[in-house]
Amino acid sequence: MIHSGAVGVSHTHVSLLPPAASNALPAACSILIIGAGPAGSACARVLAQAGLDVVLVDQQPQGRDKICGDGLIPDSHAALKRLGLLDQVMARAQPVQHVACIGPRGGRIEVPGTLAVLPRRELDEMLCQAAQDAGARFLAPARFEAPLEDEQGRVCGARLKIGDQLHEIRADWVILATGAVPKALTAAGLCERHTPSGVALRGYVRAPSMVGRIKAMDVVWHESVRPGYGWIFPAPDGCFNIGVGVTDSHKAVGGKGEKKELNLRAIFDAFVAHYPPAAELMREGELVGELKGAPLRCTLNGARWSRPGLLVTGEAAGSTYSFTGEGIGKAMETGMLAADAVLLGRSRDWQDAQVRAAYEESLRALKPKFDLYERANRVNAHPWLVDLLIWRAKRSPRLVQRMSGVLNETSNPGNLISLRGFKRLFLE
Repeated sequence: MIHSGAVGVSHTHVSLLPPAASNALPAACSILIIGAGPAGSACARVLAQAGLDVVLVDQQPQGRDKICGDGLIPDSHAALKRLGLLDQVMARAQPVQHVACIGPRGGRIEVPGTLAVLPRRELDEMLCQAAQDAGARFLAPARFEAPLEDEQGRVCGARLKIGDQLHEIRADWVILATGAVPKALTAAGLCERHTPSGVALRGYVRAPSMVGRIKAMDVVWHESVRPGYGWIFPAPDGCFNIGVGVTDSHKAVGGKGEKKELNLRAIFDAFVAHYPPAAELMREGELVGELKGAPLRCTLNGARWSRPGLLVTGEAAGSTYSFTGEGIGKAMETGMLAADAVLLGRSRDWQDAQVRAAYEESLRALKPKFDLYERANRVNAHPWLVDLLIWRAKRSPRLVQRMSGVLNETSNPGNLISLRGFKRLFLE
């Protein structure tokens, strides 16, 4: 997603500039970050705290909505802690003690973890404001149109559309944090796969009567949502986040990468019909706004991670985990890795290629973990595997610990459903 906004405002208030005021916009900065979601805002905060002149832009005003499950698992907590925002976010979020895994036959196992839920509208607004508090300038609404290039072809800024006018901003580095929609990646010449890894549909339901009755982050597998899952997460203020996610939604059909026949609303309705708490929630509660869908980009695939003068981070780089669909923590983490590479390059007087190599190496270090989640994704295609895991977990505290380790990123999710993992299920 892309934010953009005003110049010459305080760091605690953002006003939107009309197109006529475009001559007041900055002509240059050290770092231009396109996209003010978790990745872009985290990157901007780290760089601004280091004293760099950072401009953060987005195509929507601060506090825009994002289609997401809103779950903050341990990697999100770790990223927020590094940003100095953990206490502030947790003071507003809904704490949760367990992820409840519910199988097709109704079996249930509750996996403990350090968890919370906060709607992305609030989280992203807090992160964007934190970047401004650190000194970043925020511009919105402005849409990324194309990179600017010098005579050698190195990216040296970006062309933005603000209202009906185009505005150019020069920068030492441009960082794309534009999410799953591939338009910006394509404009930058970095998109390798236009189709998403999956899709999700989410809604908010206000249901005070259900508070205390749905306490865990319920994740439900069933044939009706295969190859995906449904969820209900308790959110603050008597609301619940309910949705469905489908993986491999655009896998090649006939070798052409065509979209499968998929009706997310029908899958959502099937989930509600199958899972009694979902039906009760929809019956007793009030849908706030509309059900909204969005694409996912997973497994650090689908885009080149850099080109001279430009780094790609967050979901634009594929920072969402397959299998779980979790992406908030990894978006912030990859955004901070981009910031770290730029800062290291400045401290060591590195050339462009060295900065890019350092950043790409940090992403490659994460890639094996993403690949393990891709391996575990077979659960979504074969939900009976969840029945087996739940059946054994009820008899094996060690297995529950291993499942908790998946949340904490201390256990290998792929091993839970590998041949070796199945043998361990019956030997533990």
